Amino acid sequence: MSLNLEDYIATYNNYPEPGILFRDISPLLEDGDAYRQATDEIITFAKERNVDVVVGPEARGFIVGCPVAYGLGVGFSPARKEGKLPGATATASYDLEYGTASLSLRKDAITPGQRVLVTDDLLATGGTIEATIELVEKLGGIVVGTAFIIELSELNGREKLKNYDVLSLLKY
Repeated sequence: MSLNLEDYIATYNNYPEPGILFRDISPLLEDGDAYRQATDEIITFAKERNVDVVVGPEARGFIVGCPVAYGLGVGFSPARKEGKLPGATATASYDLEYGTASLSLRKDAITPGQRVLVTDDLLATGGTIEATIELVEKLGGIVVGTAFIIELSELNGREKLKNYDVLSLLKY
């Protein structure tokens, strides 16, 4: 039986600041059947693309990507905030509403030619995922798809991903 995953998304008005409508995946994560269904749908998408490794940005990209990697029997590489990974890293910056942020990936996390799925909980403006893709490609990986539980369509993040296959389980 297929669940309506939208039933497992909480909505909070004016969080984290006035005027923001926050979509929270916590109820989905807290329900084993809903979490499994969402994960399985992303696994199916990844299998169709012969994924070798999954990469997700800190922190909710870990929550989405790790069970997908496990289900595929492949590895997971975390894209972390700059300065949080040991060893040699590659770094990419992206714009925030007020300033910039950076993500890093260990230089040996991706082997040139590996087929990579990039995951996160939510696609909004696309800056975080664009930086994650930049890191993967700097290291010689081939991004064969991106996958999200939620896409906020009005923020046009998909525009930054127009050259990639995109799976969004829910669109708002």
